[in-house]
Amino acid sequence: MAVTRTLRDGAWRVVELITTPVVPADYLDVIAPLRNPTVLRARIDAVRPETDNAVTLELRPGRGWEPHQPGQYIRLGVDVDGVRLWRAYSVSSAADRSDGRFTVTVNAVENGTVSSYLLKNARKGMLVHLDLPTGDFLLPESRPAKALFVTAGSGITPVMGMLRSALHELDDVIVVHSARTAADVVFGAELRDLAAQGRIRLIERHTRSDGRLKPAELADLVPDLFERETWACGPGDLLDDLQEHWADAGAAERLHVERFRPTVLVAGDGGTVTFEKSGQVVEAPGGTSILAAGEAAGQLMPSGCRMGICYKCVLPMREGIVRDMRDGTITTASEVDGDKILIQTCISAAAGPCRLDA
Repeated sequence: MAVTRTLRDGAWRVVELITTPVVPADYLDVIAPLRNPTVLRARIDAVRPETDNAVTLELRPGRGWEPHQPGQYIRLGVDVDGVRLWRAYSVSSAADRSDGRFTVTVNAVENGTVSSYLLKNARKGMLVHLDLPTGDFLLPESRPAKALFVTAGSGITPVMGMLRSALHELDDVIVVHSARTAADVVFGAELRDLAAQGRIRLIERHTRSDGRLKPAELADLVPDLFERETWACGPGDLLDDLQEHWADAGAAERLHVERFRPTVLVAGDGGTVTFEKSGQVVEAPGGTSILAAGEAAGQLMPSGCRMGICYKCVLPMREGIVRDMRDGTITTASEVDGDKILIQTCISAAAGPCRLDA
């Protein structure tokens, strides 16, 4: 056994010498891109239209994936014109699927680069980048006796994940959903079928004809409004109004909201890097790696090959924008409820202000 292992290790070192400066693992990543647990990716297995402006992507994640809890979201990264862009999408499928796959549902956003790209270009077999599931927009382990979900537009996606996972554990469920028209209701057929079966009470608000939902109207639609544990997801102005309404009624603790706050980041040359755990702030020129800039300032940082191969220098970036010094690829991270992505500090240069979880 020891002889076999020695021969195998020796053969692997010979292959490494032949393939330098890359290593055999790099070629394996090309052949089997989902094998590397350090670089989390997923393959699109199916693309299903939901409305004229929304599609569901069924994703098969690679090694390193951790299952989500109903209501959580993931960050999905795609390369658009040489820039890697990340956006947050709620998981819309049931948790713990036996096939290990999950779905996200992408809705068109006005001037939205990533949503427009995915709606136009997403195809079976396409690879996307991932971060692990996160978020605390969750059902409690002790299910409420009465539940209310108030959603608008794409805000239905995390709620759909909850319903698909746990509706059988909820006895009294009301869903109030707003969309421009009946045809614009994402998952409309499924929601209406659940209502027809008596499993939920569905209240649709079609804003083109009915106008925007006002919180005060909810009392007429849901007489026992403040007796219900409530989850709300949708545009910021709707959530602001709901929070004010619940607070005025002294029921703020019964309202749970999910809101995404995108940040617009513009690539430049160099920037300030903040290491949040140590509190150190470093000026990192555009031609200097974050690893080198941090070390020069006395910041302790993990490192390895310093060539972008071994991934020992990886650190979480909560917010910021970096440029890959090898090919110029831009990667951005917009903070969304404490979200973060992983960057290789040895080959990443600051392209604007960055905040690292280090």
